[in-house]
Amino acid sequence: MRPNRIALALVGLAVVIAAAALVLGGADDRGASATPAVAPDADVPERDPLVWTPERSAEYAERAAAGLAHPLYARTPDGIVDAAERTASWRPLVERAAEEHGVDADTLEAMMLLESAGRPEAQASDDLAGAVGLMQILAETGANLLGLRVDLAESRRVTRRMTRAAKRGRSDRLERLRAERRRVDERFDPAKSLDAAGRYLEIARGHLERVDLAVASYHMGIGNLQTALERYGEGIVPYAQLYFDVSPAHASDAWEFLAGLGDDSPTYLWRVEAAREIMRLHRHDREELARRDALMTARNSAEVLLHPPDAVDPYDDAEELGEAHDEGEIVPLPRDYLARHGLRVDGQMGELAPRVDAEPTLYRGLRREALAVLAYLGAGVRRLSGSDRPLRVTSSVRDERYQEALRGVEREATHGYSLHTTGYAFDVARDYAGREQARAFQFLLDRLTALNLIAWVREPGAIHVTVSADATEIMAPMGVLPDED
Repeated sequence: MRPNRIALALVGLAVVIAAAALVLGGADDRGASATPAVAPDADVPERDPLVWTPERSAEYAERAAAGLAHPLYARTPDGIVDAAERTASWRPLVERAAEEHGVDADTLEAMMLLESAGRPEAQASDDLAGAVGLMQILAETGANLLGLRVDLAESRRVTRRMTRAAKRGRSDRLERLRAERRRVDERFDPAKSLDAAGRYLEIARGHLERVDLAVASYHMGIGNLQTALERYGEGIVPYAQLYFDVSPAHASDAWEFLAGLGDDSPTYLWRVEAAREIMRLHRHDREELARRDALMTARNSAEVLLHPPDAVDPYDDAEELGEAHDEGEIVPLPRDYLARHGLRVDGQMGELAPRVDAEPTLYRGLRREALAVLAYLGAGVRRLSGSDRPLRVTSSVRDERYQEALRGVEREATHGYSLHTTGYAFDVARDYAGREQARAFQFLLDRLTALNLIAWVREPGAIHVTVSADATEIMAPMGVLPDED
């Protein structure tokens, strides 16, 4: 080749390399993947790609039932499988109460599973003025709104006698005392508790005009839900609209009120729908219910259900992870792109790479949908909090050899199957610029969970986030390009 042609070829090669660097958003890690990670002009979208619209209401309600199901599996006494069996045993009484008050039997049954796991003696606390019985009815609500006999003094006296009988092993006496307590405190009577819950839904529907709002009010109260609707200012609307269309930046007065309730009231309707699905599986597909139960209870979040071990292959070692980079399955973390979205990569990410004979840059990458969610979180936190201080990303993809090395130096490192070894997980440090930044991050974590796009847990130094494969829907709005393979 003649010298001038060599020079021209070198110039052309330099242009190609420079263009690739620009497309990768300033990535200085492993280098170009088979396809670029982000579009050259990728910037923060002007409009939230997940904003609620009327067309999305049904989809978002369905997502919320799935995204918020984990506590039912993880926290239900005796486990969800036994609880579903116990709840199903009350079906004749459920149907009787539902017919009497014109409510849906499956919904009433789901509420029972959520409230008491089918245990007629369930108590929310040692104070009998609080919620008790199959439908967890407060003493004041039962007596003053629902027409139940609630003699608290007698109920407490009988309960003390029940405790003594149980300690002495007097099972016959214990049963007689249970019957006596159901007479003086009808919240403990299964038939009357279910009838009272049906009556409540009938009353609430009269005030709120919608079935979904009536169910949502069972936990927060009719008055509180009316206040939330008034602050939202659109009249009577579907609960999906009220829940998903409020945020710290939009209809913030309604959002502040709902968030300020300080319990799980805002998500009650979605958890009822999750319970309804559990009861459906109990009746029609118990094998699937058992499978979900095993996956849901494997960790402190639903991350294993999002990516079961038999559905995604973890990266065994640096060679496999390198191949994933080369094929574009894992893409480097583009520093300039992340900076525009309110994020920075911790300089120590991948610091254990020398222990597994690899380069640190190998452990600074994610699946494309995970990268999109990370950018969405960073941009959203900046927008909602007004803070320019970036969130710090401390961990991304690993292979199993790296994970094993990490266990030797970090007590919190997961033993066994780690979602980091799939490329769907990342960690964000819990060192916030202030309360507003922390609050904005919490809001977005909760919202993405409700949309069943992530599962997350709070670790001592970081928030560990696992991204669903369904998050591909926000790749394009966030400027993340698809893998052409």
